Amino acid sequence: MSEIIKLVPEEFAAHVARAAKAIREGYVIVAPLEHSYVYLCDAFSHDAVRTMHVMRGDALGVAAQVLISEGSRAVGIIRDFNEPLKKLTDQFWPGLLSVTAKPQLALNWDLGDDRNLDQVNVRVPAAEFIRAIAAEVGPLATASATKVGEPAIDSIEYISIDGTHLALIFDGGQLPKGLPTTIVETTESGLKVGRIGAISQAQLAEVTPDISRIGS
Repeated sequence: MSEIIKLVPEEFAAHVARAAKAIREGYVIVAPLEHSYVYLCDAFSHDAVRTMHVMRGDALGVAAQVLISEGSRAVGIIRDFNEPLKKLTDQFWPGLLSVTAKPQLALNWDLGDDRNLDQVNVRVPAAEFIRAIAAEVGPLATASATKVGEPAIDSIEYISIDGTHLALIFDGGQLPKGLPTTIVETTESGLKVGRIGAISQAQLAEVTPDISRIGS
């Protein structure tokens, strides 16, 4: 049976330690992001990532997103972490900016695509609890704590519990509604917008004026 743990500020360090221990042992946990609950596991644990995809009912070839603790960690993940991209991440991380880029070739992981996509989606979330977990265990693979095709959930009451693999559920209460992340993609010709969400095109252009508009 999965254990539900109410997140309280006074026990923050203890909660991080519990989460990190479960992830190191190869389990999947649930924790709150900014606006929804997500599955989390060790990005380098092939079995844990596979379990997360099975729990969601993902099709073969679907890659999990990666969450990291701070922007400096992106250099070890993204193959061409250039100056325009650094300016964006310095401005909008932690926060609702997701970056899709080619991963470093030496990374020994399989996020669900058998490394065929040659791309990874990376973010430093604003959620302090998840950043603290990532600081302890390293990059986290993540996906919405729902079945494929279902909307994101903002309360743990909607989570389907798999007692075999879902070790811990961290309850952060009812989460506020909000816009999705803005996605920026790296290409050979420069940065381009893949999706506009919480961060507008104008905000991006203030930092990197040469960024391509969505659809261009």
